[in-house]
Amino acid sequence: MKTIDKIYINGEFVTPKGTEYFDLISPVTNEKLGKVLLGNTEDTQNAIEAAKNAFKTFSKTTPSERIQYLEKIKSSVEKRKDDFINIMTEEYGGTFQFASVSYDYMLKSFDSAINLLNSYSFIKTMGESEVQMTPIGVVGIIIPWNSSNGFICSKLSTAIAAGCTTVIKPSEMSAQQTQLMIECLLDAQLPKGIVNIVNGSGEIVGAEISRNPDISKISFTGSTNVGKIIAKEAINTMKRVTLELGGKSPNIILDDADFSKAIPLAIAAAFMNNGQACIAGTRLLIPENKLDEVKSLIKETIPNFIVGDPKNPNTAVGPMVSEKQFNRVQDYIQTGINEGAEILIGGLGKPEGLESGNFVKPTVFINVNNQMRIAREEIFGPVLSVITYKTEEEAIEIANDTTYGLQAYVSSSDSKRAYNVASQINAGRVQINGIGHDPMAPFGGFKQSGIGREFGTIGLEAYLEPRALIQPK
Repeated sequence: MKTIDKIYINGEFVTPKGTEYFDLISPVTNEKLGKVLLGNTEDTQNAIEAAKNAFKTFSKTTPSERIQYLEKIKSSVEKRKDDFINIMTEEYGGTFQFASVSYDYMLKSFDSAINLLNSYSFIKTMGESEVQMTPIGVVGIIIPWNSSNGFICSKLSTAIAAGCTTVIKPSEMSAQQTQLMIECLLDAQLPKGIVNIVNGSGEIVGAEISRNPDISKISFTGSTNVGKIIAKEAINTMKRVTLELGGKSPNIILDDADFSKAIPLAIAAAFMNNGQACIAGTRLLIPENKLDEVKSLIKETIPNFIVGDPKNPNTAVGPMVSEKQFNRVQDYIQTGINEGAEILIGGLGKPEGLESGNFVKPTVFINVNNQMRIAREEIFGPVLSVITYKTEEEAIEIANDTTYGLQAYVSSSDSKRAYNVASQINAGRVQINGIGHDPMAPFGGFKQSGIGREFGTIGLEAYLEPRALIQPK
């Protein structure tokens, strides 16, 4: 049983002034793993003050100095590879497969930031004026539980590249993962105050970050509903915001696609990260005349996606993060049944032999129309809705008929055709004939999937303010 009773402020482990503990529960067994002492408003204010003081000097560092800091953090993270993978599978229930990929992305975050610093010009000429791209200030980083350290690394590396200092609020459910990251930051021996991390609830720590006038920008990943609350609070002090929110990603398989390849890819896209992914392709759009073939292929494919112990390298789908999340997914499966959709495979309840954990049966609905709740709302679990279309134009219309617009997928044997369809989808990223990640390309959403973009030059400039120096001649 582990007790985490330290937070990271001004380069040191400190004991929170908060008195509330949060229990850490294994998603695999529902047994208690430990507990974490939560920070309060005063702790958050202390962290913000440390970041504010550090910004005075850190904002004046050179790109080469920032590269050194990024290299130090990366080196510290590289020493703890097995620890990062193991703690993610234990505390979160992420599969070994996903945790391994997530770890690789953590390292690539630092590489990408270093590449940016080697190529980006912080002084530009626009018209006849000099434009200085200056660090925005103290950045509040608020992240969810579904890839905690991955989000810390991607957002922190960008902030450091920009010359910003940070106050990070991870999910309290990720406290053991956060502890490991703090140990790496200590090992990296960064200047005090550049990075500060406070465990705590959104209602207390997150709320203080959102309203505190010394926070200049918020970078948030999480649900659309919480993003709206943060944005409303942020506007009172005109904070800049980057909000990466929910999704209900469409996956269009065109009639000329190789369905024997496209369907397994579609299942992988829907069930990635145990279905707890904002980019999961949870609406599968297929030609009406291919339904029987698709049903057969799905029934053949699903058994290959093994549900079980996330530490097993062969496991493809682990448990939901909590009992609350398990119940949420069960409620949506029941909603789909009530709405008249048909369960092709999966359904209510837990898989046989996995009753002690928060495991969901990977579930595929057919006879779904795009107005059903299971087709419109983000479920955040391994639940896929199959929707049929008659024409390519109708497929595009259905894909865009959503309040979200984070990611989409298109499969076709004709790359030009896939490109043309992808270019008509209202989503921040469209995957063509595969699932990939480009850390230098922007990531973020249309519509209620967010505001702004992360990664690459566009992501970096969200942490910078342009100052134009105009000298009349």
